Amino acid sequence: MATAAPDIMTVRSQAKWVRMSARKARLVLDHIRGRTVPEARTILAFTPRAAATEIEKVLRSAVANAEANHGLDGDELVVQLAYADVGPTLKRWRPRARGRATRIRKRTCHVTLVLAEQPEVQAPRRRRKAKPSVVDKAETKSSGSSTAAKPKASTRKRKKEAVA
Repeated sequence: MATAAPDIMTVRSQAKWVRMSARKARLVLDHIRGRTVPEARTILAFTPRAAATEIEKVLRSAVANAEANHGLDGDELVVQLAYADVGPTLKRWRPRARGRATRIRKRTCHVTLVLAEQPEVQAPRRRRKAKPSVVDKAETKSSGSSTAAKPKASTRKRKKEAVA
């Protein structure tokens, strides 16, 4: 995994033992990874999944950490990393028929967000098309006339000509 450039400031925030499965949290985290903070907030506000509210809390915490501890502007940050690790599973029992029991797994996860400063947007450099040199032009002219003979007729046409 590539690391950020040393001059880019990153801020990390984590929510541990969140009472939902990591799989459900990852579905929402995939939507905000790589987005700016205002975009991520908008996406989370309109996402109907329950994980969105928990992730919104972590995002607010990360922005508050960036503003209070590092003096960064929250609206100019980007969600660099967003992941959910599996936490401990609470095991409970549910009574079933004929004196049996079924295990209930109450899963937890640890949600982590890493915010970074927005990298400077540089205009892409345009490459000039290489002009063919005098030698290349001469080769093209000489090779073009010798190799550009008439295309051969297809085999079907040749067979018809041989029969006729």
